[in-house]
Amino acid sequence: MFKLQRILFPSDFSELSLHALGFARSLAETYRADLHVIHVVDEACQYWMAVGPNTLPVGPPVEELVAAAREACKRLVAEHLGDTTLHIDTEVLTGRPFMEIIRYARDEHFDLIVLGTHGRSGLKHALLGSVAEKVVRKSHCPVLTIRHPEHDFVMP
Repeated sequence: MFKLQRILFPSDFSELSLHALGFARSLAETYRADLHVIHVVDEACQYWMAVGPNTLPVGPPVEELVAAAREACKRLVAEHLGDTTLHIDTEVLTGRPFMEIIRYARDEHFDLIVLGTHGRSGLKHALLGSVAEKVVRKSHCPVLTIRHPEHDFVMP
């Protein structure tokens, strides 16, 4: 029998992510499951524009990004989960987002991952990649992906 006791909700703090949070919250309340909200700071993001060994990182230090993400997690919980009796934990991780989500879900024994997806395809998908797709393909547990309800379907 499938028991839903621990739900992982990775967030990038986007509108799409907030839409997916509604599903994660509803499932957690229905099954009386613990809800864990995480954000992964991509350490590589500050180096994407760096060209050579003598160039400086273009973004803020990772420590600043982590501190800002912790504050954003606190705001997200206060604004969108503050009125619930659910057990909620938050965590900010650093690394490649899809790898850290998968690792955290496995190491902490989650039953389900709920995350938003942009539904990109074609060139946009090739250039930007898809955290959600990689999580779906490599996760040890079921993954529920949520697209924004106003997202248009485009035939490939």
